[in-house]
Amino acid sequence: MTLTWPWALLGLLVLPPLLVGYRRLLAQRERRRLDLAEQGLVAVGAPRRDRWRHVGPALLVAALALMLVSLTRPVAAVAEPRREGTVVLAFDVSTSMAATDLAPTRLDAAKAAARTFVERQPSTVRLGVVAFGGTGIVAQRPTDDRAAVLAAIARLRPQGETSLGDGILASLSAIAGRPVKAGDAEQGSTDGSDIGFYGGTAVVLLTDGENTGGSDPAEIADLASAAGVRIEPIGLGSTAGTVLQVDGFSVATKLDETGLRRIAETTGGTYRQASDAASLAAVYDAVEPTWTVRSVPREVTSLVAAAAALLLLAGAVVTVLRQGRVV
Repeated sequence: MTLTWPWALLGLLVLPPLLVGYRRLLAQRERRRLDLAEQGLVAVGAPRRDRWRHVGPALLVAALALMLVSLTRPVAAVAEPRREGTVVLAFDVSTSMAATDLAPTRLDAAKAAARTFVERQPSTVRLGVVAFGGTGIVAQRPTDDRAAVLAAIARLRPQGETSLGDGILASLSAIAGRPVKAGDAEQGSTDGSDIGFYGGTAVVLLTDGENTGGSDPAEIADLASAAGVRIEPIGLGSTAGTVLQVDGFSVATKLDETGLRRIAETTGGTYRQASDAASLAAVYDAVEPTWTVRSVPREVTSLVAAAAALLLLAGAVVTVLRQGRVV
């Protein structure tokens, strides 16, 4: 505990004179009793010792001491639960994300739900944006600037192939704050390529799951798991699939859930399917940052003053019950 105005402790100097005055009051009462005994007005003999006669005054003095301490405006570390951490929204921007089996398109539906997700997050959660097709890029590093995150989401356009592994690598790079390469996933590496541990972080992987090349998603998922990064894959589209027209060619595309389930299982996340806009919004609501407890400095003047008031009341009640008066 720290004191905002420690000089206010000087007020405690009034307590010693009060204690001295109390002892003098007791001595005066004893002399008065002896005088009355000599006059035959009270019974002669040693006074009956009362162990509890000092309880009331002691409570009153303690109340005064706490009141004086409250004037210093004490600050204490208070444990507060809150959601915090880093969440990276990793968008599959391959050509197949233009499919319309999730209206209006897979990518547009994902972007619309993502905007709602961003707006609902507390300020203690940092958000980043990754776009991946044939390669993965960090569109927005993790930040608490919601406007920058929403702008990065708005810029996404579908094109190219799909590399789930590179998308996860780019997400890990965003979290680590430096490039993370596929070689970092090799077992027994001794070249200092360990990316570190990032508890309380999550990657929301928005994709139709069709992997067409690049790094092995299973190996990169192992790397994410070792780094303490939870991946929450969201499958976009339908397993029945649809046909997409690309440059005059008909391309069949469908949701491939197998690899996404494996990624979720490896990293401790949960795979969820979003077959329409409503279910996609519900999936986003289910992805929550980690609850943590952090000590936050708070002024506790009111608490100290309340404790002083309770002691004052208790002291007054005890004194009145025993003597019929407060003083």
